[in-house]
Amino acid sequence: MRSLFTTLFGTALAVALSMPASAQQRPVVVELFTSQGCSSCPPADELLHALSERDDVIAIALHVDYWDYIGWKDEFGDPAHAERQRSYANFANRRAIYTPEILVNGQTDIVGAKPMKLSKAIAEHKEMGPEITLDIRRDGTTLDLRAEGASGPVEVHVLRILPTHTTKITRGENRGKTITYSNIAQDLRTVDQWDGTGSYTHSLTVDGDAPIVVLMQTPDGGPILAGARID
Repeated sequence: MRSLFTTLFGTALAVALSMPASAQQRPVVVELFTSQGCSSCPPADELLHALSERDDVIAIALHVDYWDYIGWKDEFGDPAHAERQRSYANFANRRAIYTPEILVNGQTDIVGAKPMKLSKAIAEHKEMGPEITLDIRRDGTTLDLRAEGASGPVEVHVLRILPTHTTKITRGENRGKTITYSNIAQDLRTVDQWDGTGSYTHSLTVDGDAPIVVLMQTPDGGPILAGARID
């Protein structure tokens, strides 16, 4: 029998996030900082999976490595993800980092898996719209970026996405569970800096055929000004 929590969570998730996906070129970016070694994270992982079905959201799971010591090494844990989370905390004057944490457009911080609160935040950011117009195109191994509309300095971040992966966890807080993860971030890196003047163009080489996400962001953990994904 499913627990009451599971039933209520599933109902809230369906109400908050199962709206039809509207195709648009300016999606809201939702980042989940999670870990395979965190017992509180599976509901948030499920929440991100639901978001991954929407075209108006770029959902990204950033697995951190700072819980590896408690018995299970997260196969996708990356120190760069924890560093990104620290940058967000420093920018917002938060004293600690934790999992699961959700950031909407790098600004709205949501602790844990709260579908209604997340749905509200996504709707609010959709209403505001992005500051920057961003277009990305892929031709073989070349990724071309074009942007305009910035009002100040911008960092350009690029990452690859692993759409789905199922892991059987045998140790740690989630031992005995088999969990499917969605939109897993890999190879996160800052590829360029833009002073924000005029129009921006940049080309870089990308390997493989995994989906690519580009984020234009205020430096040092500030708001995400635009995001785009190309499969």
